[in-house]
Amino acid sequence: MESNNKNGSRIDYGIILCILLLAIIGLVSLYSTTVLMQDGSMRMTILQFIWYIIGISTAAVIMLFDSEQLWKITDYLYWAGIIALVATLFLYDRSLAVSTGAKSWIKIPVIHFTLQPSEFVKIPYILMLAKGVTLHNSKNIARTVQSDFLLLGKLLLYSVLPFVLLMAQNDLGTTLVYAAILAGIILLSGFQWKILLPIVIIVSSLGIGILVLAVYNPDFLIETLGVGQYQILRIHTWLDPYQDTTASSYQVTQAFKAIGSGGVFGKGLGVSEVYVPVRESDMIFTTITENFGFIGGSFLIFIYFVLVYNMIKIVYDTKNEFYAYIATGVIMMIVFHVLENVGMNIGLLPVTGIPLPFVSQGGSALLGNMMGVGLLMSMRFHHRSYIFSGEGEEFHSGVK
Repeated sequence: MESNNKNGSRIDYGIILCILLLAIIGLVSLYSTTVLMQDGSMRMTILQFIWYIIGISTAAVIMLFDSEQLWKITDYLYWAGIIALVATLFLYDRSLAVSTGAKSWIKIPVIHFTLQPSEFVKIPYILMLAKGVTLHNSKNIARTVQSDFLLLGKLLLYSVLPFVLLMAQNDLGTTLVYAAILAGIILLSGFQWKILLPIVIIVSSLGIGILVLAVYNPDFLIETLGVGQYQILRIHTWLDPYQDTTASSYQVTQAFKAIGSGGVFGKGLGVSEVYVPVRESDMIFTTITENFGFIGGSFLIFIYFVLVYNMIKIVYDTKNEFYAYIATGVIMMIVFHVLENVGMNIGLLPVTGIPLPFVSQGGSALLGNMMGVGLLMSMRFHHRSYIFSGEGEEFHSGVK
């Protein structure tokens, strides 16, 4: 396997540094939340550290796969992911389904770990979309409205099964992440505005329509569309956070208090005067801002900015179409997680239960994000350009 190493190291230390800093922030914040604030044990922090080791090891293995190898196994990974989502509907953890309302987790016997397969399936889904666009573009050099409609149909076809299975699991948050991945790849695919504009108008109209129904006719959403009562409450809480501060709005308003009380510089590690439910995962941003204030929260967001910048830079350096679409999917996945998690903590977006990437407690989400990082690291590691031949599914490798 020949590689081009003339333009620098094959290892992207910028990405590694960002992930290392996020891991340190995550472990320190988790320790602060569960041990110092709640007088709990070190078990959760130790388990998260183990997941970091597993995630880093997985990313290192994925980094060894070049784009030819990824291309060849994409279909198999995609269908393995579909099988995993189907299996989740039968093997889901009943106790977690009762407490969370979602059938997304599987409990592993003996070790008593819970896994969320949909977090891993994001990676095969990204690969499948990237392969579909690359293959389509190689056979349709001259882009027309007809060819764009054909490509849109293919992308929607690849998305139908994952979306249906995720909705069957009643996991709206993860479904939105998949939708963000799809939207990012559609935007990068070069669709004409004659197609994109109607899509934007339709999606925006549907979103506004759902909000209006949630406010004025929630029974229609619940009885006709099967929307959960708790999802309606989340929309109401988002629109009016102080409507019921002892029940549905309690978590959100407590998050506001914790973030606001941190001030500019914070109260110090482990110091908390505000109780926030689920602080170790979905609301860990409140721990960071209460302990380290506006400066701490801003530094965290800056790290994410640098991480995404380095990911985008890799795409420009490698000049590989297949990799470009993979990178788009991974970047959209991470950016959407950050925007949604921070947004719901500060009240800009509804609560959806989406964790903060590389920081929140949770092995499945961490491992899924690390797999995405492995794909991006693969681009720098191999640093090759492939010119798709347009015949069959073979690549001609060309080093630039």
